Amino acid sequence: MTTIKDIAKHSGLGLATISRYINGGNVREKNRIAIETAIEEMGFAANEFARGLRTKRSRTIGVVIPELSDLFMTTILSHAEDILRHNGYSMVFVDCRSDKERERQAIKFLLSKQVDGIITMPIGQDGSHLLPAIEGNIPVVSIDRTIEGLKDKVHAVLVNNAKASEEATQLLINAGHRKIGIIVGPEHIYTSQQRFLGYKKALMKQGIQAEDSYVQFSDYTAPGGYTSAKYLLTNAKPTALYTTNYNMTLGALMAINDMKLTIPDDIAFIGFDNLQLSTVIKPKLTLVAQPLEEIAENAAEIMLAALNGKLDGIEVRTLSTYLQDGDSI
Repeated sequence: MTTIKDIAKHSGLGLATISRYINGGNVREKNRIAIETAIEEMGFAANEFARGLRTKRSRTIGVVIPELSDLFMTTILSHAEDILRHNGYSMVFVDCRSDKERERQAIKFLLSKQVDGIITMPIGQDGSHLLPAIEGNIPVVSIDRTIEGLKDKVHAVLVNNAKASEEATQLLINAGHRKIGIIVGPEHIYTSQQRFLGYKKALMKQGIQAEDSYVQFSDYTAPGGYTSAKYLLTNAKPTALYTTNYNMTLGALMAINDMKLTIPDDIAFIGFDNLQLSTVIKPKLTLVAQPLEEIAENAAEIMLAALNGKLDGIEVRTLSTYLQDGDSI
């Protein structure tokens, strides 16, 4: 069996340097490369259980997400996982199916596995499900959403949702539209509230009344987007439609297709999130794009800093979106 002493001999480095690397400490880049090369060549595997007993760390990060099918979250987490794995951490994923009780049970499960930190896109807004982690000094990083009652206890990586929606709505107004429909997520979700706020703000600045008939609250799913779009296009008959989530965008496009409507001749359209989708759909869609890799990098960076005691307080970072030009308006 390969030992740490064998790795030291093979790499030409000291035992202290190698031990620091294996236990998640910082080492010089050239030393890291030498150690990883030696580990790969000699087939060394650290005993995680024994190391956990010594350091009282599991070297795992728990992740709770609403839906494993959520492309937005899984794209972010795949990038975050690369960063965390590079720093010696693995991730444990739990899908809570957008159910508050499942979310509560997910946190309990992760804590029973002695995770070192938790990354989440929270469903429940009272935050009580996270209190056991917070009281146990387990750092929590929230992505995309804040929790009103725990703003001083939970780290967060957000985007400026209100500004993103205001800019998207203003683009439609500039194109001459006054009857602008919007499909928003659940009313109790922070992200939904902010995106709806930006929509209303853009209308208000132009003296346009925000009509309830042009608003549909949905559930961040493709079926929800389909139903909402079909209802708006059948009843309110807007000249433009803005969807505030990728899955709902996909559903709305299905509804438009089923109704034999043409973009942008029959209905102008702005969607959210998926840049690949914008190039597949004809005409090319105008989309609000979020900096997914940047969100991932910030979430991982905050988590690592918290675990290493390098944060003085709660860290909240707000990133900017941008509009991807298309031919759909």
